[in-house]
Amino acid sequence: MLALRLSLGAQPAVQVRRLLVASASAGTGFLLLSALGHALSHPDPAASALRLAWCTAPLAATVYLAVAVARTDPATRPRPGLSAVGLGPVKLMAVSAATTALSCVLGSVLALLVFLQLRGDLTGMSLGGDAQEFLAAGRPLPLPAALTLLALVPLSASAAAAMTLRPREPVSGAGRAARAYGRFGAYRRTPVRESFGAYGRFGRQLGAAARGRRTDTEAPAREQDGAPADAAEVTGAEAADGSPAVVPPPVPTAAPSGLPWGIAVLAVGLAVEALTSRTSSEGGPAAFLGLALTSLGLALVGPGLTHLCGRLLQAVRPGALRLLAGRVLMTEAARIGRPLGVVCAVVSAAYAMASLHDRDDPSAGPLVVLGVLLVAGCTVATLLTAAVEAKQAHADTTASLRRLGAPAGTLRRAAALRAAALLALFGPLTVAVAELSAWPLGG
Repeated sequence: MLALRLSLGAQPAVQVRRLLVASASAGTGFLLLSALGHALSHPDPAASALRLAWCTAPLAATVYLAVAVARTDPATRPRPGLSAVGLGPVKLMAVSAATTALSCVLGSVLALLVFLQLRGDLTGMSLGGDAQEFLAAGRPLPLPAALTLLALVPLSASAAAAMTLRPREPVSGAGRAARAYGRFGAYRRTPVRESFGAYGRFGRQLGAAARGRRTDTEAPAREQDGAPADAAEVTGAEAADGSPAVVPPPVPTAAPSGLPWGIAVLAVGLAVEALTSRTSSEGGPAAFLGLALTSLGLALVGPGLTHLCGRLLQAVRPGALRLLAGRVLMTEAARIGRPLGVVCAVVSAAYAMASLHDRDDPSAGPLVVLGVLLVAGCTVATLLTAAVEAKQAHADTTASLRRLGAPAGTLRRAAALRAAALLALFGPLTVAVAELSAWPLGG
């Protein structure tokens, strides 16, 4: 009931994102029911199993979108004071999972109603022609099997949202080995032992504040020596373009660790596809394996390439604009780069699979189009949702920049510069990988 009330009282932008999840769930549910109808109409179990296996891509894209929407839901974000009324991190995680399940259930119910309407079970008027191949009109529809297939999307999406939003214990830079247990089982991350009531002793906070002021005083000196500035550093100098100096976000200490693995998987996938093109005249199972490895490699290299793009923006005497754009890219490399890599993988795979359209089975044409639109739409919507999440994460930094006098045009130019840099890096890479993948598959 709480999840339903939070869903109905959300903002219009949040409702639109939830409707996108419901629409994706409806499309995936219809594809699953179409695979069931094809199995009822054809006695060949191998072809039916292949159609069901093709539904895993829209299912994964729908779950990916549902998790991204759940991460940006402001109703389930931890806020001060909610634990006092029983809404702690675990309860908020459960509410988010229930909200995701409600959106997916709405889409599954819509898919079932549309499928029954096209079969003629509701009004007695069914589609004719090639649609009879996957609707199985005139044959009884096994309700337990249909409900089991429709339950895949809500269960998978809610479980993935719960795993993503589960409460995590923050780990310091020293790792788990540096964590010890304090009084009453509390976690202690500092090796200094304090007596009981030392935190509230008079003058202790004043000393901490003095140390903080001393750190802020030393920050410009570190900047002059070539050390990276912190997020709290403010200078009165002007940028190269005449705009006031801005406060860039802190630079991450390390790049995402998936770049070497992604490059290795991408190279192996391209090698498998090239070997297939030399040993066979048309694409076979090895070519599909190479295409899958290539897509996985593109998805893995996304965060690392985004971090590298942000570092390149700051090369060779950067001004305030390039410094701000580059540091935001480096900070948000994992949040933006992962869905961006998935979008590149989907585009390259769709381009490579365009030559494998089965013209002997015209009934599969609308379903193929629906599946491609679902996967492409979900990945693009996930990327836009990740951009919204990054904007929410930097809302405080943006507000601080505006208070310090940074013009709104500078912030917009920094966002446009980030988008142009990502497009300049990922665009040619996607085109090159798509051409190399389509070559062996096209025969």
